Amino acid sequence: MSRTPAAPVDSRFVQRWSPRSFTGKPISAPELMSLFEAARWAPSTSNTQPWRFVYGLAGSPGFNAIFETLAPFNQGWARAASALIAILSAQQSVAPGTTEAKPSPHHAFDTGAAWMSLALQAESMGWRTHAMGGFNAEALRAQLGVPEGFAVHCVVAVGEQGPRENLPAALQEREAPNGRQALEAMVAEGRFNFKS
Repeated sequence: MSRTPAAPVDSRFVQRWSPRSFTGKPISAPELMSLFEAARWAPSTSNTQPWRFVYGLAGSPGFNAIFETLAPFNQGWARAASALIAILSAQQSVAPGTTEAKPSPHHAFDTGAAWMSLALQAESMGWRTHAMGGFNAEALRAQLGVPEGFAVHCVVAVGEQGPRENLPAALQEREAPNGRQALEAMVAEGRFNFKS
C-alpha cells in the first residue's frame, strides 16, 4: 500500500515498517552495537537512561534463550532473524546530584524513545526490526536472569528483509507496510476531544 504522510516529514518515518520475512544474513556485533549506540542517545527523564537491552545473535545460546520464550506464532517467522533483543527498563533510578534510588514513573516512556532510535538506526543501515509483544515475560525474565525492579517490555527481531514468499501463505498477505489512523484521531488542540 502507498504510505502518504498528512504533513511533511522525513521519509525515514514513513518508510520504516515491521516485516516478518528475514533472510538469516548474519549481523555483526559491531553493526548491532551501532543500533544500541543510537538508542543510548535517546532522551530520558533527568537523563537517567532506564533502558536495558539483552541480545543474542542467531545461533548463539542467547538467541535460543530469547527465542524459546516467544509465542509459537512468532517463533514461526523469527527463527530467521539475525538477532533477537529483549528490551527492559529499570523501574527505579538515581537522579543526577542524588544518591537515593526512587521510583521512575516514566521508565517505559523513555525506553520507547530508545527503541524508536534503535529502529531508525537499523533502517539507515539496511536492517529491519520487528517488535513483538507475543512472548512469555516470566519465562524471558528467568531465561535471561532479569532481577526484580526491571520491567520486561518486548522482544525485537533484527534482520535483513527477505521475500514474502519465505513466509506461510497466511502471513504473505500481511507482509506489507500498513497505514495509520488520521492525525485528527490522535491530535487535539487545547482539550481532549477524542471519541475513544
